[in-house]
Amino acid sequence: MLAARSIGTPPRRLILRHILPNVLSPVMVSATLMLATAIITESALSFLGMGFPPDFPTWGRLVADGVDYLQQYPSRAMLPGVFISLTVLSVNYIGDGLRDALDPRIRGR
Repeated sequence: MLAARSIGTPPRRLILRHILPNVLSPVMVSATLMLATAIITESALSFLGMGFPPDFPTWGRLVADGVDYLQQYPSRAMLPGVFISLTVLSVNYIGDGLRDALDPRIRGR
């Protein structure tokens, strides 16, 4: 960065060439982790009845409704929980893949 600035590189090129590639990877990983956290938080709040209104279907509400029928139909409560887990896992894997794809240290190899 110092060498590029010393030869008179314009600030726009410094940002696009040196700063942005190094900042993009942590921001993407943080965003995907925050998305996974938001999904789990919304599901937990909906399960407890503090999320969206009762007429709005969410995975947490589906799990809460399925708990009443756990003895007769266990899949009614387990399937939404499995889908919550798979969605969060998928978002985390996407974030990990984006981190690997956008990491400037790995890209040079």
